Amino acid sequence: MLTIERQETILSLLKEKETIKIQEIVEITGSSESTIRRDLKELEQSKKLKRIHGGATLFQKKLVEPTVAEKTVKNRQEKQMIAKKAADLIEEGDCLFLDAGTSTVEMIPFLKGKDIVVVTNGLNNIAELLEAEIETHVVGGYVKKGTRAFVGRGAIQSLRGFRFDKAFIGTNGISLKDGCTTPDPEEAFIKEEAIKLAAESFVLADHTKFGEVSFSKFADVKEVIILTSAQIDSELRNQISQATKVEVFPS
Repeated sequence: MLTIERQETILSLLKEKETIKIQEIVEITGSSESTIRRDLKELEQSKKLKRIHGGATLFQKKLVEPTVAEKTVKNRQEKQMIAKKAADLIEEGDCLFLDAGTSTVEMIPFLKGKDIVVVTNGLNNIAELLEAEIETHVVGGYVKKGTRAFVGRGAIQSLRGFRFDKAFIGTNGISLKDGCTTPDPEEAFIKEEAIKLAAESFVLADHTKFGEVSFSKFADVKEVIILTSAQIDSELRNQISQATKVEVFPS
């Protein structure tokens, strides 16, 4: 099969499945693994796909914000592992900001029994925090339907009344050039403010977020510590590690 035919086959498969493994492409095209890896690299350089651990996926659209339901089921086991390690960083007496998001909400079961205070802009976080018997403060503003996050002027004004030992933030994309990004400018503003108000800020990101770029930037990678999993592409990890601390679990 010619190079152009293989690459057209790869893109056609991605349109059908969104994510595909290298081994699947090898079996379908009858090509070697090294040949397919080279094809994926060329297609990524052409901005036609994004390489991930063991395969490839489509680039996400910069303005598209998946719903909470969609994000909850995606890579949940990986998110739970990252969330547990994030919770291990919290010390007794800490005051925290917990961002709205499916990665940060996974932290809450691991916080039970800790003597901490949490401020959140996540509607979904509130019941979980109360169930865990954690002192909880909620910012004002209006609730965004898709992500169930409190945003807007009221949220910003109430947020500025707090100071945090640590902030835990979700993201839709991370790259060395474009930093940490999310589709909605209003949510980006909340994340940016929380980072400014925290002594330390951590971004929780499963491996699919690396190399992605959404519409609104909320931080340079050097402003935060990135918590991710060992599924992250080693090349991307090395690039990001040049600018900031990247904690990989399991190490």
